[in-house]
Parts: sequence; structure tokens; C-alpha cells
Amino acid sequence: MRVGVVLEAQPFPEARKPAIKLSIDFGPLGIKRSSAQITERYVPGDLVGRRVIAVVNFPPKRIGPFVSEVLVLGAYGAGGEVILLRPDFEVDPGARIG
Repeated sequence: MRVGVVLEAQPFPEARKPAIKLSIDFGPLGIKRSSAQITERYVPGDLVGRRVIAVVNFPPKRIGPFVSEVLVLGAYGAGGEVILLRPDFEVDPGARIG
């Protein structure tokens, strides 16, 4: 698991379930893409610049026309919505989670 910074966030209308496409900077690991079902709590414009935590060593997964390279992590809220995990303080992109 690593810390990344969201560079771009766009709606993903082609997904079966509502989702957002993310481009995330993981520093030395490069920029990776992810599809996240987080539309109940987040809009794309609010995600840019946000630090997130993601699993970076899963194999890529095709979601319709999009290839998701990392799994962004979140906790489920009381209503089943995903609430993204993030560090409390600024750390460099690519920092390992310990």
C-alpha cells in the first residue's frame, strides 16, 4: 500500500455502477489509474490534490473501456458509502504504509 496524490478525476459514465476515474501520482512508482465507486460522497473536482491510500501491486483490471491499475482504499460508512482513507499529515507520493 502506498500514498498517492490525485492528479485528475473524471466521471466514468460507462461503468456499470457509478464511479470516478482517477489518475494518481505515486512518486517513484509513476502515475497510475483507478476506477473508484465513490460517487455518493465525492465529486471529481473535490478530489484533485487529495492524498489517498491505494494497493499498488494488484494486477490491472479492465472495467469496460478503462484499465484500473490500483485499488484506492476506503472504509464503509453507515449507509454503505465509501469514505476514502488518507494520511493525517502530508507525506511524499509513493510513501509506504506501515
